Amino acid sequence: MTEEFKIIDKKDIALLKFPATDVLDDVEEIKTRISDINRALSLGNLEHSKIKIFFEDDESKKIVDTTVWGVTDKNVMLKQGVMIPIHRIYKLF
Repeated sequence: MTEEFKIIDKKDIALLKFPATDVLDDVEEIKTRISDINRALSLGNLEHSKIKIFFEDDESKKIVDTTVWGVTDKNVMLKQGVMIPIHRIYKLF
């Protein structure tokens, strides 16, 4: 799966544009994504562990290795206010 994803630096995420459509269409995958986001939040807050987030902007699929600091209804929050829309995330691990 990683061969089609390009590694990106966390600070560059703020420059990306994200379409309104969801990258996932399977209900079970969407449920798994939410549970993975909550697990990543716990790991970030308790152990400051980094995780890989696989996501897609309006141009291509990307991957970032980072710590999740917070989660809202619509976004995953990283350090320095950087956010990735939940609906653009494929998976986290």
